[in-house]
Amino acid sequence: MSGVQPNIEKEGDDYSLLPLVHDIIKCMDKDSQDVHQELAKLKTKIQEAREQISNMPGIDSSPSEQQQQLATLREQVRTKNQLLQKYKSLCMFEVPKAS
Repeated sequence: MSGVQPNIEKEGDDYSLLPLVHDIIKCMDKDSQDVHQELAKLKTKIQEAREQISNMPGIDSSPSEQQQQLATLREQVRTKNQLLQKYKSLCMFEVPKAS
């Protein structure tokens, strides 16, 4: 598994296409010449979304490979939890009581 961290979406980023589609429909209703400009905005937004998707980690892995990675990670977590419980139960260090 690679150490690549996903790009965290900035709070100000909005990848909703619905407002742009709404603007296009409004321009069409008004027979406005801004339709081409609004369509260009929509096309740009779709291209940005495609780039984001192609940059996502694991996108090049098949679903079966992703399931295998998930199973491996879950097994690692289970093993580490068992080790933690074992070490907690050992009580190797006694805390001296304050007098």
